[in-house]
Amino acid sequence: MPQPIQKLPDHLINQIAAGEVIERPASVVKELLENSIDATASEVFIDLERGGIQRIAVRDNGAGIDQAQLQTALTRHATSKIRSLADLQNIHSLGFRGEALPSIASVARLSLSSNTQHSNQGWRLTGEGGSEADCVKPAAHQKGTTVEVHDLFYNTPARRKFLRTEKTEYTHSEQVVKRLALAHFHLAITLRHNQKTVFTLPACQNIEDKVHRLEKIIGRPFVEHSIYVERDHQGMRLHGWIAAPAFSRSQTDMQYQYVNHRHIRDKTFGHAIRLAYQDVLYHGRQPAYVLFLETDPGEVDVNAHPAKHEVRFHNSRSIHDFIRQAVRQAVSDVRPAAIGSKNLQKLSSFAGSASSGSAANYIRPAGAGGQTHFNTQAPKTHQHVEALYSAAIAEPQADYLSSPSAATGNAQDDTPLLGYALAQLHGIYILAQNKQGLILVDMHAAHERIVYEQLKSTHSADPLERQQLLAPLQVAVSESEANLVDQYQATFSRFGFEIDRLGEQAVIVRAVANIFKEMDIAALIRDVLADLQKNTHSTRLQDSHHAVLSSIACHGSIRANRQLTLHEMNALLRAMEKTPRSNQCNHGRPTWVELSIADLDRLFLRGR
Repeated sequence: MPQPIQKLPDHLINQIAAGEVIERPASVVKELLENSIDATASEVFIDLERGGIQRIAVRDNGAGIDQAQLQTALTRHATSKIRSLADLQNIHSLGFRGEALPSIASVARLSLSSNTQHSNQGWRLTGEGGSEADCVKPAAHQKGTTVEVHDLFYNTPARRKFLRTEKTEYTHSEQVVKRLALAHFHLAITLRHNQKTVFTLPACQNIEDKVHRLEKIIGRPFVEHSIYVERDHQGMRLHGWIAAPAFSRSQTDMQYQYVNHRHIRDKTFGHAIRLAYQDVLYHGRQPAYVLFLETDPGEVDVNAHPAKHEVRFHNSRSIHDFIRQAVRQAVSDVRPAAIGSKNLQKLSSFAGSASSGSAANYIRPAGAGGQTHFNTQAPKTHQHVEALYSAAIAEPQADYLSSPSAATGNAQDDTPLLGYALAQLHGIYILAQNKQGLILVDMHAAHERIVYEQLKSTHSADPLERQQLLAPLQVAVSESEANLVDQYQATFSRFGFEIDRLGEQAVIVRAVANIFKEMDIAALIRDVLADLQKNTHSTRLQDSHHAVLSSIACHGSIRANRQLTLHEMNALLRAMEKTPRSNQCNHGRPTWVELSIADLDRLFLRGR
């Protein structure tokens, strides 16, 4: 027999809310630290014991809480951050629901101490397991607020048994602190664990301080291989650091996404960046980045996830396109020797010079005034690739291809970024000298990228040649997928497909682009329609197109053991300097490395 409907008691409501908000000690740390940031604190001290399971204390120097409001602060849905529906639709703060403190108090022993900036007296309030809080009592306390949480989940053993080891729980909490530290450079943060200071991060006053914090949190290798990016477009701003493709990862552990200074895990954000890197990463590798998106808060729903880990964009397509184009352009703008700085000072100067929002600002085009000797008309078939190669290594027509510095070994002030060729090693590598030291170039990998970029440029400018099928191909699809054919007719046509709907659950393909004729057309059409149905856009046709071009470029590029003259090698170096994404070949392999004089001195123990 059904039970009567009745209102749940407040303490049980709080514990249910805690089940959504408080998953582990790291959840408590996140909520309390966000409260401190919202209270305009400039210093925060976090103290953990046994990974936060036994004790979590967060002390700040923020605005504080009035004596009369301490009791209210532990009441459900009590907050100073919103007043109306309009406020809820335009969230500027990190917290806003008023669930954190009462939820924590319902599953732990909590004490709340505070002193406002305009008071000479601090006050303290304690609560335990959701029971009625004690009376507010006077307490010595500096300006700001301290929240102490003891014995998390002591009264909910079913939740407590799911906690991991002390080390694991501490690691989660440390990651929370680091993620917030990257989003709030103005905040000085100290983290302690079991009476030992783990790290102290002073407030950042300039770009150099930010880079130092970045190094301390993510590591020097990321800093040494990253570039600063800044783009603005129609009220959206993207800025932060992206790692060079050569600094890729096997997992997503160095991907930090922020929207309006809130750390998130967003599929739209991540997918856009993967597309931006798709031409320069080795298969299965992941890009590394710390990127901040700032946009109108009214265009972002931050209430899409109970723990606010995810957001929902009102116009996800425009956000996706903006991020993808901004990051793709930044990666494309980077030319050889503009990344992989050997020391922190060089990177700081590099990042600090950002002004007009383009990574290209920091890159001096090599060989300015000279002419590239690579044919601007890329081939459309395998047979024409050899013609491109011949043009690429044609006899030089510019003086800088045979600079005296190459013959004398003296690097001049006007030496291009990749310098001048000295010799060829085993028919595979080019040895060149620039102002910094020695450059080693993989001839095949470098030429492959150059040919690939030229092929893409030509094929994007010219319509793809299509071929009528002798027997039109019928492809079975779902009704909803078939409905998309008419809607995206222009997309299919742009990639050389003549396709129409055929009945309720089928489409018919009458023509395909020549470049796709060796592929499984039916599978490709189904995959594209599935993408369109799920994401409202698809890059599968473009990806397949580029994959074919990449294969052509790979098979048509310079092969090992092909002897080149100095003129031909210099022509290749100059073309690399002018080609987007020339640091990696189409498969993600590096095309060149640099050994500075200091590197060489270390190899030979000079100066010891």
